[in-house]
Parts: sequence; C-alpha cells; structure tokens
Amino acid sequence: MKYALILLLCFWSNSAFSQIDTATNAQTKDILPESKTDLIFNKVNTFPNNTQLAFAFIKNGQTYYYGVKRLNDSIVSINNSESIFEIGSITKVFTSTLLAYLVEENKINLNDNINDFLPFPMKDDIKITFKSLANHTSGLPRIPSNLAMANPQNPYKGYDEDKLKAYFTEELSLLDTSGMKSQYSNLGVGLLGYTIAIIEEEAYSELLQQRIFAPLHMSSSTANRQEINKGLVKGQGPLGQETSNWDMEVLSGAGGILSNVEDLSKFALAQFDSSHTALALTRQKTVHVVNNVDIGLGWAIINREPKNKWCWHNGGTGGYSSSMVIDIKNQNAVIILSNLSAFHPNKGNIDQLSFELMESLEE
Repeated sequence: MKYALILLLCFWSNSAFSQIDTATNAQTKDILPESKTDLIFNKVNTFPNNTQLAFAFIKNGQTYYYGVKRLNDSIVSINNSESIFEIGSITKVFTSTLLAYLVEENKINLNDNINDFLPFPMKDDIKITFKSLANHTSGLPRIPSNLAMANPQNPYKGYDEDKLKAYFTEELSLLDTSGMKSQYSNLGVGLLGYTIAIIEEEAYSELLQQRIFAPLHMSSSTANRQEINKGLVKGQGPLGQETSNWDMEVLSGAGGILSNVEDLSKFALAQFDSSHTALALTRQKTVHVVNNVDIGLGWAIINREPKNKWCWHNGGTGGYSSSMVIDIKNQNAVIILSNLSAFHPNKGNIDQLSFELMESLEE
C-alpha cells in the first residue's frame, strides 16, 4: 500500500448489516461494543469463506483480544489470539529495530554506507546508506530485476545470496538519486537485513530471536517457518483457495516473519516503555513523504491533531494481510492479522479497519 493512501482511509462500507456472534470476554466487550462489531462485519463480509482475522486492542496500556472467521457466508467470533500468520511487511519494522540496536551500540551510524560492510562491490561504486534502506530513500526498485518469480504463489523462493550479489554487482540501477524521495522497496529492506546479519556474523532469524523475540517473550514469532509446529493458519489466495506460504530467503528482512497478535501486542507494549531507547529511535522522523505522513526507521508516522502521532505499518503476502497501528501518547494500539490475500480486491479494508478501530479507542 502506498503511504499516500492513508489520506483516503475515510471510506465506510455500505454492505448489508448482519450481527456478529460476539462470544468474547466481558472486558473485550467494554472496548468493542456492538457498533464496533458491526464495523468489523462491514469490512469483512466481502472476504472469502474461511478468512480469519485476529485482533489485539491495547487501550491505555491494557491488552484485549478478539477474533472472527467467515464461515458459510456468516461471520462468527473465534479465539485465535495464539494463531500464527505471516505478517508480511510489518517485518520491516523489526529489521529497522535491529538496525537501531547497532546504532545505539555505536557499531554503525545511520549515514554510514553499507558498501563498507558488504562482501562485494556495488556496480559503478554506487553508495547506499543504512538510513536510506530503512526509510525507502535509497532509490532501489521495489524488487530486483533478476527476480524471476518462477512460482507466482511463492515468488521469492530461490532468490539466494548469489542472485543478490549478481544484481548489485551487475544490474544495479537506482530510480532516484536525490536521497529525499521515499519509494517503497522490498529489495532495500531485504538488503538491510542481509547487511545487518553480515555485521553481526549471525543469521537474520537468529538475530531476531536474540535481540527482540526472546527479550520480549515473543515465543511464537519466527522468521523460520520450519520452527512452527502448530497453530499456523493456512494462507488463502484472492478467491479463498489455499495457497503457498512465502519463502523470502535472502530478502527475509523485507517480509519473512510469522507471528500472532499476542506476540505483536508485546512488541507494541514495549514501544510504550521509555527505557527501550532503540525502539524510540525507529519512531523518529527521518524524511517527510506527503501531507501529514513522515517516515521513521521502518514506521510510517501519521501526524494527527492535536499534537499526536500514530506509527503504522501494514503487510501483505500471497495468503495474508496485516496492519499494526500504535499511539505512544495514549498507549493505544490496534493489530490485525488475517489470512486474506494481499491480492484480494478488498485488501484495503484491513488497513481501513485498523484506523477506524484506532479512532474508536480514542472515544
């Protein structure tokens, strides 16, 4: 989703009303009254059967969970707070968090060139900084030109370190060289994760475990799908058909994490703790994008009135869509994970729903 689309998130569905079975705990009902379950229905009722949405709501620092599933053209509430989904590009916030730890430890500077840390030279000696990878100002394209996508259901599978090296040494071409224009790039953040792993001499998935998942007790989160023994929700294609999980391989830093709303709520709560200074660094403005939107390191920063900000990122893969919004000032957050394909025509309903529910937490 382009950041400019944030400005269009005032759309409300006019679909026919049908009551959701709100079989959830009393505490959740306090922050999710009937009017909000109606809102959820209006966004979900165009999704295919067997689509699940898992929600985490954080209000004033307190966490609540809710889940729905579309079954036989009805929507019922389910308990899926522990169910695991691909989180797609929300991964980019975690990659930027690893970057922030290296900066905090004085191992690198945001304006350092990654060229000095890579085991191969860039074509034409093009220089790329760490910050430009994290805020999408590097000028790199969204995907590398030598990504063949032999399997559209698993497009990054087979894109390994050798292919990455071949692209940057032989085919590298920047779309923009000003360093001021933010152009979303999976390649850029994938390269960032790859470079961080080289600096730390550790696999990207292990760095996530050591630096973020274990300290925050995110026991169900991983960038290695083989570690998941149970609880993985099957991804669905645009028509609701079961589809392949994505193997991001060398570009895992752009979208390789799998998690659940319980774990992501722990990551959100950590953002509210001022002692986590590396997390605070990711939320600092690095570049202005459009109107009321800036970019930090990974996060999109939505400037709201009066003098408040939301930090946001969404995600999408062939079988999943997600959105995560946090409000540091009020200690509120909405997290949505789903097995709705990013290629479904109404995928934007996930983003719209996360923003509208965030507004409801302010009421």
